[in-house]
Amino acid sequence: MAEWTIHLLETPEEMSAVEALQRLVWHDSETDVIPAHLLLAVVHNGGLALGAFVGRDLVGVSFGFPGIYTTPDNPRLKHHSHILGVHPDWRGKGVGFALKRAQWQMVRKQGLDLITWTCDPLLSRNAHLNISRLGAVCNTYLRSEYGMMRDGLNAGLPSDRFQMDWWLNTRRVERRLSRRSRPVLTLDHYRTAGATLLEARTKRGPAPRPPEEPSSLTGALLLVEIPSDFMALKAADLPLGRDWRFFTREVFEDAFAGGYLVTEFIHDKGRSFYVLTHEDATLQGDETHGAVRAGFS
Repeated sequence: MAEWTIHLLETPEEMSAVEALQRLVWHDSETDVIPAHLLLAVVHNGGLALGAFVGRDLVGVSFGFPGIYTTPDNPRLKHHSHILGVHPDWRGKGVGFALKRAQWQMVRKQGLDLITWTCDPLLSRNAHLNISRLGAVCNTYLRSEYGMMRDGLNAGLPSDRFQMDWWLNTRRVERRLSRRSRPVLTLDHYRTAGATLLEARTKRGPAPRPPEEPSSLTGALLLVEIPSDFMALKAADLPLGRDWRFFTREVFEDAFAGGYLVTEFIHDKGRSFYVLTHEDATLQGDETHGAVRAGFS
């Protein structure tokens, strides 16, 4: 049985607790905290705030609101998830996953089929949750989406973001939220499948440096390495953090323009990689290709 309970947040007292949790999670200045009155206005007009509680203490929150996305026919409604935050003492225990699963259930009841959110592409913990556990995908890179941010997690670098697309009614998402076991794919699986790897350089010091920039991106599968602990790397060497930001900006913008989609994230032997699949890829044939293909479902 879970150590926490999750329920809708709708009162001024609950939103005051959300304000306090934001300050703790993001080390925000007061101008960056979403105020209680705005949180209340949104949830009373179609938005959604969910809280994870241990006793009376708020240890996690998700908050989002209705939005619009375009289709070839006409605009359609979606839900945009703006924040997901977990108290530092409760990270790594499944609170974030539980909040997203509850969000998935509630938004589907609203009759919507898509949730989007933004995330820093250099944060491996978030990538694991968003892609591997939840089944979201990405082919949109947003340069400096929020301008120069001042909070303790984002200060010093352009606020580049992925837009994650979470298609709620797909088999891929339903399988991942079901908690059924999936094949554990390693770097060797992808090497055997003939994936193109962009691997970090480690010969010039202890911290990983960005890969050499490729002249072109080719192949059905592309793996892009990022630091496994970017926050520690940035704190120790901000110029190196900037190098990583600008490298990943160029690579992902080129990849998305060339028809690639982020479909998986792997952490293997202390290393972290995004897996991108080309839109024209057809994986079939030998056993290894079958294992890799299973990872996309």
